[in-house]
Amino acid sequence: MNALRTLNPEKWVEHYADYLYNYAIVRVNDHIVAQEVVAETFLSGLRGKKNFKGKSSERTWLISILKRKIIDYYRQQQSAKGKAEVSISHQDPEEAGAWLERKAVDLASKSIEDLIENEELRLVILDCMEQLPEKQREIFKMKTIEGLETEIICKKLNISPSNLWVSIHRARKAMMECLERNWFNN
Repeated sequence: MNALRTLNPEKWVEHYADYLYNYAIVRVNDHIVAQEVVAETFLSGLRGKKNFKGKSSERTWLISILKRKIIDYYRQQQSAKGKAEVSISHQDPEEAGAWLERKAVDLASKSIEDLIENEELRLVILDCMEQLPEKQREIFKMKTIEGLETEIICKKLNISPSNLWVSIHRARKAMMECLERNWFNN
């Protein structure tokens, strides 16, 4: 049985500020806003430390607070402008393609939280793709994202169909492992 974890607010800035900032900057794309939401996260953490149940790590707990702060930021933006300006690009012509687009739901029916989560997933998928070996990544993009036929890919890359399918299998396995590490377990 795991012992419950405790908080150590005196070390938060030292241990988590950079991580939280990097998490925030990717999502808000503004250095000042990222710094503000991280500062608000620390303040909320201090105010709400009695609510920490010790079932997760400090970092996980702070990230969950930060996610809510980012959502609050977008809600404030939406309220100030009278409509949501949060848009998700499901199709980066170079990277994401139709594969991500097929995974997306109608944006009109999504909440701000859903939109942010969708963007986070898109970024994790792209990061996972970047971690694939170059040849595997190229084959994976051509087959899975661009939807090219096996024959066309084999001709273009001068590989056999069995080589293609081994590469696709390895790429999919690596992608799933990466997504489990970086998305499903977060």
